[in-house]
Amino acid sequence: MPMQKITVLLADDHTVVRQGFRVLLEAEADLAVVGEAQTGRQAVELVKKLKPEVVVMDIAMPVLNGLEATRQILREAPSARVLILSSYSDDEYVNELHSAGASGYLLKQSAVTDLVKAIREVRRGKTFFGAAISQRLIAHYRQSVLHGTSVNKRSDRLTSREMEVLQLIAEGWVNKQIASELGLSIKTVEKHRQQLMNKLGIHDIAGLTRYAISKGVVRMNTVEASSV
Repeated sequence: MPMQKITVLLADDHTVVRQGFRVLLEAEADLAVVGEAQTGRQAVELVKKLKPEVVVMDIAMPVLNGLEATRQILREAPSARVLILSSYSDDEYVNELHSAGASGYLLKQSAVTDLVKAIREVRRGKTFFGAAISQRLIAHYRQSVLHGTSVNKRSDRLTSREMEVLQLIAEGWVNKQIASELGLSIKTVEKHRQQLMNKLGIHDIAGLTRYAISKGVVRMNTVEASSV
């Protein structure tokens, strides 16, 4: 009887990174890469279609960032396990881990040695954090206990849809493009844009873009230079 393989979806906007991870994972007898996504939105759609057991997700994805994509994936497929990869052990990202529902978090630098083990662990229902991330999580919880603040505090007060619109605005998309991408009317997009500005007290695109960068919603290199 053939071995039941763990099915994996790779989500990273760099083709060479996905190819490298595919080679690494397919060398293992118990792992099978069933699909690849270049954007966060594509990852959400592929999860619906392919139903992978584990999603390996770059946190800094275009169109829909990794954390928001994780939230949407887990709404669509609660049994899926999402393993977040990042180039940086950024506190803002670490603080968002539990609210997003990710099962693990690895730095890309350690992925070569830890990724296979991490996939197997999260598939079994466990969590897996790289050493550097674990230290930050412990420090974060300690500070939360000492200061009596919520460890699950989200810095934004935005809905999931508003977060999507914010990211696309910061990436330089205009209302018509955003409406097409999200399947909304232009009027609805304009309403979301206005709600964003009202909630955040920011009333220009450059300000929204700086806010998106500061909160890790987008990477600086995905933002048009003219917008900041």
